Amino acid sequence: MNLISTISIAMGSAWVSGLNLYACVATLGLLSRFTHLELPGELHALTSWWVIGVAIALYVVEFVADKVPWIDSTWDVIHTFIRVPAGAVLAAAAFGDFDRSIQVIALLLGGGLALSSHGTKAATRAVLNVSPEPVTNFVASIIEDVIAIGSTVVAVFFPILLFIIVGVGLCISIYLFNRVRRFFQNATQKVRTWFAPA
Repeated sequence: MNLISTISIAMGSAWVSGLNLYACVATLGLLSRFTHLELPGELHALTSWWVIGVAIALYVVEFVADKVPWIDSTWDVIHTFIRVPAGAVLAAAAFGDFDRSIQVIALLLGGGLALSSHGTKAATRAVLNVSPEPVTNFVASIIEDVIAIGSTVVAVFFPILLFIIVGVGLCISIYLFNRVRRFFQNATQKVRTWFAPA
C-alpha cells in the first residue's frame, strides 16, 4: 500500500471515528474481508470476525441511541472519552510499519481530527435538541451515519477525495467553533452588564 493510501486511511479512520467509531471499524473490517483489501500497518486486526461483530453490535446500539433527543447528547458526552482516543489509535495503527516517531505524530494528528469531528457533531446535536420536534435529530443522525460509512469507503478507494472531505469538515468545525465562542462572549458580556454598577 502506497503512502497516499496509508495517509488517507489513517486520516479517514481518525476523522470518521469522531462521528461514528463503530461504523468506521466495522466498515474497514468488512471492506478488508470482502474486497481483499490489505489494511496498512496494524489495522489488519480489524479484519477479525470478533472485532467486526462487536463493532456491528455497538453500531446498532449507537444507531438507536443516536436517534433519541437528549439521549444522543448524553451518548456523545460519554463517547468523548472513547471516540477521540480511538481515532488517535487508529491513525497510529495505520502507520504501524513506520518509525515510532511517525506513529506518535499520527497519534497526535489523529486525535486532533477525531476531536474536531466529534466536537462538531456533539455541538450540532446539542443545538438540534433545543428544537421541539424530533425529525431534525433523526435526519441529522442518518446523515452522520451516511457520512461516516461513505467517508470510510472513500478513504480506501479515493484518497484525494477523502482529503477534500476532511478539509471541508475541518472548515465547518472551525466555523462552528468561532460561532460558539462568539455566543459565549456575548452571553458573558450580557451577564456582566447585569451586575455592573448603575
